[in-house]
Amino acid sequence: MADSKEMTINLVVLGRPQTGKSAAGNSLLGSSDFESHRSPSSVTTCCSLGRSCHISGIIRRNGCEVALRVRVLDTPSYPHSGLSKEQVTDTVSSALAHHFGEEGLHLALLVLRADMPLCPDESDHAIQFVQELLGPTWRDFTAVLLTHADKAEEAGFSEEAYLRSASSTLLSLLSSVQHKYILIDNQKSIIKEERAIVLRKLLNFIRQNNYQAL
Repeated sequence: MADSKEMTINLVVLGRPQTGKSAAGNSLLGSSDFESHRSPSSVTTCCSLGRSCHISGIIRRNGCEVALRVRVLDTPSYPHSGLSKEQVTDTVSSALAHHFGEEGLHLALLVLRADMPLCPDESDHAIQFVQELLGPTWRDFTAVLLTHADKAEEAGFSEEAYLRSASSTLLSLLSSVQHKYILIDNQKSIIKEERAIVLRKLLNFIRQNNYQAL
């Protein structure tokens, strides 16, 4: 995964249209690699790999600072306005093998909107999609990224209050991935300090897997 002075983590973002998937990828990279805007149709139609510069001040190993490099694979949404489920699955599977085939995938980020309720059918379809991509150990390698957290804050919800008010469907999904979740404000996370907090949380999830890759 890394030598003693550098560590690379491989991430893939998955989710429905207009959840802020590509914007979240940009926030993690600290860049604007991925096209992201409001649209009446699905914006992303193919997979795209983004790479961060070396990031310092995030992780230390054996008492020494380690430079972190983040690689994020942006993917077409599912369901997609112009592609079938089979087309999306094949496209993402091929891209995962092509970009992460040697090093492996460290974490899949299932992107949901914090300001919109999660319906049972939507959750079932998302889980089925991730299962087909990652296989039987998908729970160990999946975390939920809840975007638009600023909208929840504007409505008066702290993180604790948000979870107390969350639907049983969302709580069940979070339980299935061992409560690996992050609330993210796509605008704030571009700020260095906010981005560092998110990356440290992701590294903690990866550490729980002993830095193994799928």
